[in-house]
Amino acid sequence: MPLRLMNCVQATYTLEDMIKKSRFIGIITPCADENEALLTLKQLHGGHPDASHIVYAYQIKTENGLLYRFNDAGEPTGTAGKPIFQQLAGKNLVNVLLAVIRYFGGIKLGAGGLTRAYGNTAKHVIDGADIRPYIEWANIPLTLDYKQMQAFEYTLKKLQGRIVAQDFAEQIRLRVELPIEHADALRQSFPGLY
Repeated sequence: MPLRLMNCVQATYTLEDMIKKSRFIGIITPCADENEALLTLKQLHGGHPDASHIVYAYQIKTENGLLYRFNDAGEPTGTAGKPIFQQLAGKNLVNVLLAVIRYFGGIKLGAGGLTRAYGNTAKHVIDGADIRPYIEWANIPLTLDYKQMQAFEYTLKKLQGRIVAQDFAEQIRLRVELPIEHADALRQSFPGLY
């Protein structure tokens, strides 16, 4: 089975919809880890204290694989959080939180109506978001001589890397980031630096 490319969102995107007098606000936002997702949820609760429900799903890439959670937030089981999560999973989105805030408008939607409302709100907010391929970064410390610096910078740029810290002394100590799939190529180009 071929590996599916993962995607991520670049910035927070919000969309609002009215469905049978209920107000649905969809929010998708990048999250580096689960703590950031939980903090964002806490902020949403603080910003919408009168909301009937704040339903969510998130999926985070960790060293141990994918971590995902979803919650119906008081809606009937399976009608809210799961349809949101299915939209995230369908687009293979990682390091992302998608919340749908509902202000009840007085008309009950039924289980099928809730599932469609939450799923469609999630789909529309994803469709409007700036989605890019997810890049996993390697963070590499190394030391090099001054005479190696120009060639190193050229190679690093070709490999889509960047210097994130540098210290100039007898030798140059660097910390670089580059896409993880290019880390071996950098090591092969400069084998004595690690």
